[in-house]
Amino acid sequence: MSAKKGNQTAPEGSCILLLGSELGEKLDALQKLREKLPQGAEETSFYAGETAMNEIVSIIRNGSLFSQARLFIIKNAEQIKTKNDVELFVSYLLNPQSDTLTVLVSEETKIDKRIEDIVSREDKIIFWELFENKKIEWLLSFFRREGCRIEQTAVQTILEMVENNTDALRRECSRLILFLGRDKTLTSEDVERCLSHTREESAFTLFASVARGNLNGAIEIERALLAAKESPQALMASLAWCFRKLRAYLTLLSQGKASDFELRKIGLGSSHTRSDYAEAARRWPSAGAALALLGDYEYLIRSSGTAFEGILMDMLVRRLAIGTQQRNAS
Repeated sequence: MSAKKGNQTAPEGSCILLLGSELGEKLDALQKLREKLPQGAEETSFYAGETAMNEIVSIIRNGSLFSQARLFIIKNAEQIKTKNDVELFVSYLLNPQSDTLTVLVSEETKIDKRIEDIVSREDKIIFWELFENKKIEWLLSFFRREGCRIEQTAVQTILEMVENNTDALRRECSRLILFLGRDKTLTSEDVERCLSHTREESAFTLFASVARGNLNGAIEIERALLAAKESPQALMASLAWCFRKLRAYLTLLSQGKASDFELRKIGLGSSHTRSDYAEAARRWPSAGAALALLGDYEYLIRSSGTAFEGILMDMLVRRLAIGTQQRNAS
């Protein structure tokens, strides 16, 4: 279990924090909270930073005439950070509506300390990213439950091509079964061919476009992900994960050890993924420089507010797609 242990009951008037990057388990926990509420409970979602905090609190305090319980979900809760917004929300938490359950959701592992201090320790749950071996176990169990056979190399290909959380893995693996069927053993080639044609845009398709210097494609993917409410912080975390893998790839190249076995050990099993990283290596011969750039932009976005997120992400993606080699050449 990747969540911190705690009481997941949903008493009336309470506030629960669901934090961390493991989206699948977080969504499962949210569904369990829904199931504990009386039948017919009203549900309303907000995105912090988009809806004014005084409007959110006003809606929560305005009781319902038609339901005995209400669920309010506030996503991107790390964006509740200005002094006025935090104080307003804390004042609500100190005197909550008795018919409400408020759930704060964030891909970060911490939000403003003043809010966390109000919420009881058992109602703060962190969903950590699964370790590689746990993701392999999860995938094998998924296909076993579905009555499907899959080769070990195909499991590794899925991990290379699908976003790094169990919600995305569940969605893409269900799609694999739908398109490929249950009557054959899935191979790495099957997985690569199918996912290349059917997968949705993600931080990994963004990295692939960046790696190949496809600036227009990368900007298009980045904007589509932001429009779908993917947070800039989550995108940058996934890109950083890819560039850390690039650093391991570059180390193998420099040591003359880039054999098939060694590449598979760092998660580069498929020819498609290896091609992406070979292209990325040409643009970023120092993965550390790309990681430093991501760190700089993470700080800029956190300190500049939501109004500038889109502009700054465009700038970041452009610089990543250009790379150090092309920039130095110009």
